Amino acid sequence: MNKLFNFDEEFRHSKEIALLCGIDEAGRGPLAGDVYAAAVVLPPDFLSDGLNDSKKLSEKKRNYLFDEITHNALSYSIAIATIEEIEQINILNAALLAMKRAYSALTVKPEFTLIDGNKLPDIDCEKSALIKGDGTSASVAAASILAKVTRDRYMSSLHEKYPEYCFDKHKGYGTKLHYEKIREYGISPVHRPSFLKKMH
Repeated sequence: MNKLFNFDEEFRHSKEIALLCGIDEAGRGPLAGDVYAAAVVLPPDFLSDGLNDSKKLSEKKRNYLFDEITHNALSYSIAIATIEEIEQINILNAALLAMKRAYSALTVKPEFTLIDGNKLPDIDCEKSALIKGDGTSASVAAASILAKVTRDRYMSSLHEKYPEYCFDKHKGYGTKLHYEKIREYGISPVHRPSFLKKMH
């Protein structure tokens, strides 16, 4: 069995619970776009070959797992915090807000929630932060895949609106290409001004 599923099984056993939720976000680092978060409650008997931290998977594998997770999850939700909210309350608080929104929209409430990272969103559930959770827990890894795939699709849709920035290639991250395009065309309405203060 995949070690991520072993972790969840042992965690549920130690807490004497049946339903465990994983939460993760995507898009804290990019210079553009909303921040996304996902919450997932997997069936206790769910197994999937190749489930892992979304950053370690190919785009094709992430898309395959996205469909598998969404078809099998007892409940899942994907939420955002907007560029405006990122600017108002900073990226960390915006990511936590997106996590809270994702959790709040679940139709099946878990008994315990594991959150990737070292900060906890304000949710009405027993919870714990898990550093590198997306490479440790199957539930958190599943959430990381849903958040990452959905955000990547959103950035590809922004590319259609602002093709000059090549969002389909870098997904908003601060690559050499992205900085070159910002210098050439200026800051777009979907960029995060606070992330670009150092640019001249």
